[in-house]
Amino acid sequence: MAAADEKPHYTGHRERLRERFLKAPETLPDYELLELVLFRAVPRRDVKPLAKELIAKFGGFAEAINAEPARLREVKGVSDAIVTEFRIARETGLRLAQAKVMKKEVIGSWNALIDYCAASMAHNPVEQFRILFLDRKNVLIADEVQQKGTVDHTPVYPREVVKRALELNASALILVHNHPSGDPTPSNADVEMTRQIVDTAKPLGIEVHDHLVVGKGRHASFRSLGLM
Repeated sequence: MAAADEKPHYTGHRERLRERFLKAPETLPDYELLELVLFRAVPRRDVKPLAKELIAKFGGFAEAINAEPARLREVKGVSDAIVTEFRIARETGLRLAQAKVMKKEVIGSWNALIDYCAASMAHNPVEQFRILFLDRKNVLIADEVQQKGTVDHTPVYPREVVKRALELNASALILVHNHPSGDPTPSNADVEMTRQIVDTAKPLGIEVHDHLVVGKGRHASFRSLGLM
């Protein structure tokens, strides 16, 4: 019979995993990083099997952290506490990425801007249309989600876009939306919608610098593709 004060086997594992993380966090595979997040929500259970199951279901750490609560709960053992920890982890990452671009000149922070857009939108299960508002020095002054749609469509109203730009005294815009399919190739509807916004904004002295389409691991720039 085990001694009464013998610690569960996972206790030593948690201590060792935390030590490895502190020494070299980049060396941990996705499931071990997910274990660290699960530790806070599940203080007294071996969470390695659950971490591996979540990675297998969603495809990776980022995909699991960004999964919708309803889909997370499809996995046996996922509690409200786990969903909350995942949301905290996601929001923490987004705010760190946002801090690298907010109140900064975006042309000189273009890669950071792409990283932020990808972190905030690439794993969304429905289309989302957001606008980055810039001042006369191309400093990002506001980042707002204007519309959310379905898996393959988001209604966008050019007049509302321009109205909001005027309210914020913005001089330029960067349009961003995601393709939940993962393929960032612009559609004909994307091209037409962008043209309408450009045509509405131009007479009022508001420039549209670019329209970015975010996929999974890829993005497309209208400016680079010669579409505007």
